Amino acid sequence: MSLNTDSSDLRLTQLRKWLETIAAPRLAIASLRPASADASFRRYFRVDTEQDGSLIVMDAPPPQEDVKPFIHVADLFAATGVSVPRILAQDVAQGFLLLSDLGATTYLHQLNTDTAHKLYMDAIDALVLLQTQSKPEALPPYDRALLQRELQLFPDWYIGRHLKVTLTGEQAASLDKVFDTLLANNLAQPQVYVHRDYHSRNLMVLPAGNPGILDFQDAVYGPITYDLVSLLRDAYVQWDEEMVLDWMIRYWERAKKAGLPVNPDIDSFYRDFEFMGLQRHLKVLGIFARLAYRDGKDAYLRDIPLVMEYTLKTARRYRELMPLVRLLEKLEDNAPQVGYTF
Repeated sequence: MSLNTDSSDLRLTQLRKWLETIAAPRLAIASLRPASADASFRRYFRVDTEQDGSLIVMDAPPPQEDVKPFIHVADLFAATGVSVPRILAQDVAQGFLLLSDLGATTYLHQLNTDTAHKLYMDAIDALVLLQTQSKPEALPPYDRALLQRELQLFPDWYIGRHLKVTLTGEQAASLDKVFDTLLANNLAQPQVYVHRDYHSRNLMVLPAGNPGILDFQDAVYGPITYDLVSLLRDAYVQWDEEMVLDWMIRYWERAKKAGLPVNPDIDSFYRDFEFMGLQRHLKVLGIFARLAYRDGKDAYLRDIPLVMEYTLKTARRYRELMPLVRLLEKLEDNAPQVGYTF
């Protein structure tokens, strides 16, 4: 399927002109068609080569996007031995990259009760491989300021915009105390490379070197449990708690064997996993609301109930997190009715 020409799409015209300047590999530019979009301003296209196979073209329009972090992390991660796209051509100023194609089969499309264990173990092995080669100066730090900004998305976008609620001073102080509790745990964890979105939509099923890893441009150096909880408590697919625990323990065993500085006590490691997960869930609730109300991507509202389920189940297990549970239960009556309840 070729791409329909839209004269109003200046970026597409610029992209075509750039592709015409690439001498090798030889591209069948007429085959250019959409591959995927994501939650940012980036777009991806697939283009056939005149020899055989296809490649991916990234369109990351400045000034909203910058391809330099993607290039840096692609080189960094490739050096560890995990599977990431190779960069075949680049125009940093225009925000265009030509990449190797890791296929069209995401984990999300392939996961079922028969395939899940093998796919998740491959993803865990790749994560351990990546983490064991972490260097603290190679990526920006996932520091308190960044973690705090992410948490603030929850009151700003989920509570304020989605629920249309203004917190009282007492409620805001209670929420800030929960945030402080989470951050104290998160920042005390050992630090490694963190992908930040290591989940079923960004992992591709490969015949060799599985998984292919995408969307890594926001990688940082931060808490060791972050990518594991992104993988196992995925906003787009849910597994029985027993299976999640089994995979978490298998990661912990492999990480210890590989020399990673995970908490040596499994119960303490699980607490780290849970507190890190709650930080991420609160952030994601804010991001999904922002995508819907600021960017017009309403489909993300459908994913809110699962993330809220994770949030409440985790918070109810810890006494110091109960103020969050009480706040959410009080706000429940204000939840928009769009075909689900909390």
